[in-house]
Amino acid sequence: MGLRVLEPGLYSLLVGRPRPGTRHLGVPVGGPADFSACALGNALLGNRHDALALEVTLLGPTLQATAPVAGVVFGAPFELSGSRDIGRIFNLAEGEVLKIGGTAHGCRAYVCVAGGFVGTEILGSDSALEPIRRGDVLKCALSNLRSRWGAGKAYSDSVLLRVLPGPQRSWFPDSQFFEQTYTVAAASNRMGVRMGGIPLIRPQCELASEPVAPGAIQITNDGLPVILGVDGQTIGGYPKIAHVIRADIDLLGQLRPCGRVRFVEVIPEEAMAAYQLKRNELKRYLAMWQFSSG
Repeated sequence: MGLRVLEPGLYSLLVGRPRPGTRHLGVPVGGPADFSACALGNALLGNRHDALALEVTLLGPTLQATAPVAGVVFGAPFELSGSRDIGRIFNLAEGEVLKIGGTAHGCRAYVCVAGGFVGTEILGSDSALEPIRRGDVLKCALSNLRSRWGAGKAYSDSVLLRVLPGPQRSWFPDSQFFEQTYTVAAASNRMGVRMGGIPLIRPQCELASEPVAPGAIQITNDGLPVILGVDGQTIGGYPKIAHVIRADIDLLGQLRPCGRVRFVEVIPEEAMAAYQLKRNELKRYLAMWQFSSG
């Protein structure tokens, strides 16, 4: 029982808990590219915040229910078939089809079902390592819920990312990195978001590979930034000019090709305050929505 994949979409991936304690093995963190959107979609259904959901990117899949299923699509404003709305719980009857089209703003949304999808645990997480394919059946329990709606945030194609200085910030003594607006390149994915713009002048220095993490902004040999995402590598040899603060990591998952990005440097105290504010706001919504679904 579950949802049969009629068309897989551009890149649709089952995501749940990140993989804990595996970075020393070279295994990325993984999990949702926009943690908050996935957690809130699950909360609307009364699920755990890390219940397994389907992350869809730019162009969504077409899914057919093999049994009654209650679900919600939460995140960027994708077009949904059957007069359904982003952020509103719907019920699919056996044989009914949900078609997820494209989105004009943002990049990703999450298909959540009551109880969560059923996955295979690998290295402490049920997040999949490969996208879904035509003919797959995404397993989940029978369910039926009353319709209700949860407000999501607005998505903009022009984003300001707050950053802390990276360990090689001194390699780039001028302020060119912070003075220009970058454009998100089409060659971006969950591993990294590439930027187009005026190349920075890189010093003729060699850097031994060292640990990196999601949010690290590396300057590649062409002088342009690439921001590591949730599936980014665990070590890297490019200089790191800055690091996106934790409160803004979810924004990386919603950057779309041709979107515009500017960077602003903050101090550690500001980064911590921003994270505490976001965490408290998310906890409040999770508690409110999960309680009201009970």
